[in-house]
Amino acid sequence: MQDTPAPRRRAYRRSRRSALALTAAATLLTTGLLSWPGTGRAQAAPATFVHPGVTVSRAQLDFTREKVLAGAQPWKSAYDQMMASKYASLGRTPQPRAVVECGSYSNPDYGCTDERQDAIAAYTDALAWYITRDERYAKKAIELMDAWSAVLTDHTNSNAPLQTGWAGSSWPKAAEIIKYTYPGTWANSGRFASMLRNVYLSKIINGSNSNGNWELSMMEAAVGISVFLEDKTSYDTAMAKFRTRTAAYVYLASDGDLPKTVPSQNLNTRDKIVSYWQGQSTFVTGLTQETCRDFTHTGYGISAISHVAETSRIQGQDLYGTDVGERLRQALGFQAKYELGTAVPSWLCGGAVKRGLGPVTEVGYNALHNRLGVAMTNTQTLTEQNRPAGSNNLFVAWETLTHGDNPN
Repeated sequence: MQDTPAPRRRAYRRSRRSALALTAAATLLTTGLLSWPGTGRAQAAPATFVHPGVTVSRAQLDFTREKVLAGAQPWKSAYDQMMASKYASLGRTPQPRAVVECGSYSNPDYGCTDERQDAIAAYTDALAWYITRDERYAKKAIELMDAWSAVLTDHTNSNAPLQTGWAGSSWPKAAEIIKYTYPGTWANSGRFASMLRNVYLSKIINGSNSNGNWELSMMEAAVGISVFLEDKTSYDTAMAKFRTRTAAYVYLASDGDLPKTVPSQNLNTRDKIVSYWQGQSTFVTGLTQETCRDFTHTGYGISAISHVAETSRIQGQDLYGTDVGERLRQALGFQAKYELGTAVPSWLCGGAVKRGLGPVTEVGYNALHNRLGVAMTNTQTLTEQNRPAGSNNLFVAWETLTHGDNPN
């Protein structure tokens, strides 16, 4: 276990029981004695979708609003950070274009940064609307969403699937809050929904054979868009791909001598797997497929896992009690340990890692530690040290505000 119980923690016994339950569930899943909820005869999609229900629920929004209005910390400082950012500016001018072209390492960047940041801004404005009830922010969110839905037709070049996943993760979070909490009119909500289906979902639903964080982000977007569209078929498809990719992204000792793989990638030899895992040949619980690449890309994958798990929980299917939760817990703990400065052993990434995990721990930490009572010492230290968590300017934003110690 990468996160160990702290001495004299009053919740130790409850934490230990929860940890054992998670581990037992993971073992049953990997041995085939228990199937994931949503596989086999059961369906992943809920009978009725919950709204707002992409990463953030109405109860979570209400808790956040109450804490901010009361001036309580860390929520007030997180809110102030958000409102001081460029994303909350009421003077923001949307920068839509018909075709967004994104190459490797943002070369070329024809609308890529503009699209991602306008999507984050729409989500930021939606949060600002909910907390303040100042309808200027709701109208600004609508302005941003309408501007893009009026012109966008495609994403092109090598990074198109990833770009579509990143921007497509933020848009439905904004749209869910506006559509289901703002009493004013959004005349073009149907056009926005069509954009999500035709321009985004069609590009990402079939997945990717690239590094794991790509497909995890793509499935995050696909799940969120499916909730907004109330598309059960796409929801089920995206969840199935998400579960396969999560199992292949974070290693558990119960997986066996080698990590699980995504069948379509044909990683059918040890050498191929080691190469895909950035040359890492020693596999330990909590290691991810990109740990030895760098922690920043690893953070993208971890964040997407937590976001999908959170959306799934809101929709009535709690994946935190399955191997998804166990992989998330162990990935957070393993990376947090070294992010905090623990010396890197020679067997791990040649004795050196590239730190920079990013603002990605709040959602998973809150779900596993605060809700399930699992002690996560390293993750807790890192999470509290980095508060308030801001935005990575790609698809993660304001999670101390929305999920920091949020019981809902």
